[in-house]
Amino acid sequence: MTTAAGSSPLRSLAIVGVLFFIIGFFTWINGPLITFVQLAFDLDEVNAFLVLMVFYLSYFFLALPAAALLKRTGMKKGLAASLFVMAVGAAMFGEFSTQRWYPGALSGLFVIGGGLALLQTAVNPYVSILGPIESAAQRIALMGICNKVAGMLAPLVLGTLVLHGVGDLAAQVEAADAAGKAVLLDAFAAKIHLPYLVMAGVLVVVAIGILFSPLPEVKPSEVNAAPIAGAANDERGLSRFPHLWLGVLCLFLYVGVEVLAGDAIGTYGRGFGLPLDQTKLFTTYTLFAMLAGYLVGLALIPRVVSQERYLAISATLGVLFALGALLTHGYVSVGFVAALGFANAMMWPAIFPLAIKGLGRHTETGSALLIMGIAGGAVLPQAFAVLKQHYDFQVVFAGLAIPGYLYILYYALAGHRVGTAKRAATDVPERGIMADSPP
Repeated sequence: MTTAAGSSPLRSLAIVGVLFFIIGFFTWINGPLITFVQLAFDLDEVNAFLVLMVFYLSYFFLALPAAALLKRTGMKKGLAASLFVMAVGAAMFGEFSTQRWYPGALSGLFVIGGGLALLQTAVNPYVSILGPIESAAQRIALMGICNKVAGMLAPLVLGTLVLHGVGDLAAQVEAADAAGKAVLLDAFAAKIHLPYLVMAGVLVVVAIGILFSPLPEVKPSEVNAAPIAGAANDERGLSRFPHLWLGVLCLFLYVGVEVLAGDAIGTYGRGFGLPLDQTKLFTTYTLFAMLAGYLVGLALIPRVVSQERYLAISATLGVLFALGALLTHGYVSVGFVAALGFANAMMWPAIFPLAIKGLGRHTETGSALLIMGIAGGAVLPQAFAVLKQHYDFQVVFAGLAIPGYLYILYYALAGHRVGTAKRAATDVPERGIMADSPP
């Protein structure tokens, strides 16, 4: 492990844990935000799901620029900059939501997502390489606990401060005339302003704290060396590592199914006619299941099972739970969707280190490509919102989720090793070293 002089690995992990808490809060508040914008802006489901599309597409467009910025600023300044960007986005969302101008509110979410793209591009490879890459899933699981605790709190906070009594309000809006409806919705939308201004202020304070923190600078290219000599210095660059590209697709599908289970679960529950005052909190149930999955993964990886084997088990559970949701109805079906949180919990912690393993000097760029894969959270939920207008919503959900889990299973069993044998065969004879990579 490479750290700055006088720095403590535990202290570094604690600081990173705060950052993962922030990531979790701003990511998982999107589920109840769908309920908020649908009522506040008087939208249909497809337009309300633009919350997810805009938020997650920001990762696709801004991850590579974020990686380039980090190479210029270094980690601490880059992390602080990401928090400042998020603060600006939070202030924008609160202000434009109060004015009930939906394009402006979406632009605020895009800016928040851009700050998170910068934050995640830095912090995910950092925690992966703050120790042996083979145990990276265990460290990311610790960070995931911070992430999901924040994610569980986010719907509760928004539900208490903004969405309290939303079912009754929806009924009042439905019965009101045009003038009365405008008054009710203006008052409801204004409730989001103060919480988001407070969030913006907290982000600024944390950003300043990061600048003066003892968080060490760690260069991924120096500590994530390729397992085969010379592989990471090959002039062909990332084309040399097919396991990375397969990992990008794997992460794309994983985030898609994760957001389906976490943020779309409220809409899924409303498909059965369940009350709005209950469905607004369903995201918390999925995140509770994810927290349980992190605790189990933390106990088992790598002492009992390898991260790639656990990924295969998780993908298999994903298929089974998705089938369970398809074959049942009502609260039982919603329970199976929430249980997908358990299956999803250890997927990111396993996929990310498997995909960046051995990239050497390409680690920063490879990590940015993986962060771009977060755009799956934009595509799959929007496909669900659109297709459920024409087909049975349970069939649509299963039709999107099950193929995603099957591909994740493939990556766990074979995809993460694609290209390794070829590199060994071409590189080792030229350099006269052993072909075996570290376990």
